[in-house]
Amino acid sequence: MPTATVRFLGAAGTVTGSKHLVDTGTSQILLDCGLFQGLKQLRERNWAPPPIAPGEFEAVILSHAHIDHSGYLPALVRHGFQGPVYCTPATADLLHLMLPDSAHLQEEQAEYANYRGFSRHKPARPLYTLEDARAALTLLESRPYGTAFDVTPDLRAAFHPAGHILGSAIISLEVGRAPERLVFSGDLGRWGRPVLPDPTLVEEADVLLVEATYGNRLHPADPVDDLARVVREAARRGGALVIPAFAIGRTQELLWHLRQLEEAQAIPVLPVYVDSPMAIEATQIYRRHREDHDAEMQALMESGVKPFRTAQFTFAPSRLESIRLNDLVGPVIIISASGMATGGRVLHHLSLRLPDPRTTVLLVGFQAQGTRGRALQDGKREIRMLGHEVEVRATIESLDGLSAHADQAEILRWLQGFRRPPHRTYLVHAEAAAADALEEIVASRLGWSVRPARDGETVPLGSGTT
Repeated sequence: MPTATVRFLGAAGTVTGSKHLVDTGTSQILLDCGLFQGLKQLRERNWAPPPIAPGEFEAVILSHAHIDHSGYLPALVRHGFQGPVYCTPATADLLHLMLPDSAHLQEEQAEYANYRGFSRHKPARPLYTLEDARAALTLLESRPYGTAFDVTPDLRAAFHPAGHILGSAIISLEVGRAPERLVFSGDLGRWGRPVLPDPTLVEEADVLLVEATYGNRLHPADPVDDLARVVREAARRGGALVIPAFAIGRTQELLWHLRQLEEAQAIPVLPVYVDSPMAIEATQIYRRHREDHDAEMQALMESGVKPFRTAQFTFAPSRLESIRLNDLVGPVIIISASGMATGGRVLHHLSLRLPDPRTTVLLVGFQAQGTRGRALQDGKREIRMLGHEVEVRATIESLDGLSAHADQAEILRWLQGFRRPPHRTYLVHAEAAAADALEEIVASRLGWSVRPARDGETVPLGSGTT
């Protein structure tokens, strides 16, 4: 009988590009289908031919909608993939925003590069088009949490709430007739965070793939106090507080906290602008999918409170409304995507306001190597964006405590929910230092067989060692 295997095609030794190929011996499926982001050598992998021919596997199963887990789908479709793409209902709704937006940004960036002449490629072309993204959306098949479904004749899957963003899921797979049980954490959320439920504890796995993004760090106990401090100090400087934030998940949590801080009179009431068409629609999707709400969110919704609306709140959906924000004088809060400053409208705000010493930039999540957000976090005094060098005279703040990723202690808490150790545990979605630190603590505290996944390797799903 053929040995079932999993092959790591992304997010192994790095955070982005999540792709894991499961081969039962008679069928193959892909767990996640993400874009590589950050370092140039990673981004260039997006342009290579697909690591496996689209006709050689039957389906894709997505853990959630973030682009580093879903954003390669249109490229896969462009290369000929036509199989089903399974995800939760909320993920499906979010992908109808994110994939066209990703395609639009790539088309827009290629157009801008051609206009300014700063691309090495003549002409610059997008990785995929809006047409490709729309074709990918026709393949989506949503499945609810907690209900097992057949993917192929020898592979059965189920989704469990992960608490990371709306619709995020831990994926459990039963592979083969025996069966072997593979569990993929996707991106694990956190305990006690607003809006979403805590991560689901899973009791059984033969092989476990678990994210280790923050495997070497602990989040601050109460990031809300630091958020209040940053807002107060930014207001005193009199400039703009620019917050690069993912339109889905981070933006909604920020708005939740800002509303609560205003109500507690812990911060001054400032004009708050959300410059992201996607965030506008995503916020409505967050309100609609009550299967993903925790008890506090449900109570607020039932009482008529608008949980994501501050006292002086404005969306800027159009490009013209975004441009008008350039004329604003502080203090003012501008929340705009993308969260690592790799693209999107936030680049224009940063390009304009980074040279102003009155500006504060608040980084509110993980900043991958090679991103502009990471360069700002590391103290670079000059950042290249939109074809030119931008001087950094602004105050740069970081708030890891608002991360939607579980930290080291929270990952351990989730792992301790298993009734028995998996035969093998592989650490994915992490840079080397984080994965190495988590490997050491899981091995020493839990006594598990654990190690970081290696890019491109294939490992068995049976009980043997590797």
